Amino acid sequence: MVEVSAASVIYVFIVEVFIHRDIKIRDVPKIFGKAVPIIGGILTILALSQALSYFIVDTQVPENLTRWMQSAISSKIVFLLILNVTLLFVGCLMDIFSAILIVLPLIFPLGMAYGIDPVHLGIIFITNLEAGFLTPPVGMNLFLASYRFNKPFVTICGNVFPFLLIRLAAVLLVTYIPFLSTFLPGLF
Repeated sequence: MVEVSAASVIYVFIVEVFIHRDIKIRDVPKIFGKAVPIIGGILTILALSQALSYFIVDTQVPENLTRWMQSAISSKIVFLLILNVTLLFVGCLMDIFSAILIVLPLIFPLGMAYGIDPVHLGIIFITNLEAGFLTPPVGMNLFLASYRFNKPFVTICGNVFPFLLIRLAAVLLVTYIPFLSTFLPGLF
């Protein structure tokens, strides 16, 4: 994956600078200067998320959480409902990469304990996070859309609301009808 990424960067550089001529050679250092702080911020967030993930796994939080959840909740349906609400909340507050690194090690053992297929659990995880990105008051995509389209945050929330309802319905369908997630991988 690293090699493909590096090849893609070289390819895009050649196409943009030499073929399409959208970027001038003299502008490349300025572009790198603007990109480095963004990349540094993302790498810092990912490094801290990975460190927290290692800490969570080393302190056996997933195993303890699994034992506690199994003693508190016996129903798979109730567990899935709580999982959806929790992941929706996580999607509101965290970016997807940090959520994968921090939250996934916590919910994977829970999913196995309740007999949920790993592919199905992954689809539930991603669809909930996507819905969380559109959920007010702190959904990340709402702020990005407000900034990008130069519209008030409240206007963006109002425009997104019908689509959020559709997304939440899709989350419930994916959660409670495992066939939707596992059919295609089951063919292979």
